[in-house]
Amino acid sequence: MKKIVSLILSLSLILALAACGGTSGTSESPTQNSDTPAQTTPAQAEEVEVVVFAAASMEATLTQIADLYKEVAPNVKLTFTFDSSGTLKTQIEEGAVCDLFISAAQKQMNQLDSADTTGTNEGLDFVQSDSRINFVENKVVLAVPDDNPKDIQSFSDLATDKLSLLCLGNDDVPVGAYSLQILDTLGIDITALEADGKVTYASNVSEVANQVKEGAVDCGIIYATDAFTYELTVVDQATAEMCDQVIYPAAVMKCGGSEASQAAAQAFLDYLHTDADAIAVLEGVGFTVIQ
Repeated sequence: MKKIVSLILSLSLILALAACGGTSGTSESPTQNSDTPAQTTPAQAEEVEVVVFAAASMEATLTQIADLYKEVAPNVKLTFTFDSSGTLKTQIEEGAVCDLFISAAQKQMNQLDSADTTGTNEGLDFVQSDSRINFVENKVVLAVPDDNPKDIQSFSDLATDKLSLLCLGNDDVPVGAYSLQILDTLGIDITALEADGKVTYASNVSEVANQVKEGAVDCGIIYATDAFTYELTVVDQATAEMCDQVIYPAAVMKCGGSEASQAAAQAFLDYLHTDADAIAVLEGVGFTVIQ
């Protein structure tokens, strides 16, 4: 009888220990205990939208670079608006959200920058001045349609009977302002050309390039990069004596969507002028990246 009781007690002790071991193993498994938090992986970075306003002449290159940037910052959504720098400046002034502004001339950036020392500022304070850089340089060229039916070979030909119709950017568009400087330097009277019906105007440089490409005009004054993008024939290039140096400033704006989007805009700007792949795209179409 004592042996039976001892055996029963031993079996009870073994079963109790096994039960404790099973409970211990279960408590370590998050799938078995709803009170235990499930293990988590590091959270992916939240998506941030960066609104970029850029000169129309940068559309092809920035669109291409945006695809490259997806590999660098997959959480950043780049939203572009391309137009004349004057139009973009006005939109910013009127309250548009903009994290990064790239202008085709200093004038429009200066107008928005309270730190401007040239006297151009209009009492506006939209630019994070410490972020502002001279980004790229472009060239102003005279482009003609395929086969150049009017045989225009230089800016000087714009004062001859060879010209029937010239396309320029409006005077509030940087390429239009550069064009007027060139004509003035060469002594070509724009008022006389207008009176003779030899000038038509476009709201941005892409429109000028399109009119040349379609053969709607005899020639147009555009940027070298647009001539490359639209595969146009260039017959002349402005020298330093003809017009101002074509510098594109870029800066993060105070009218951005949020602190996160402004920080992401700064990161994208840094990438644009330091990354080898981005620089290769820009210089491949004729821009010179300013270091």
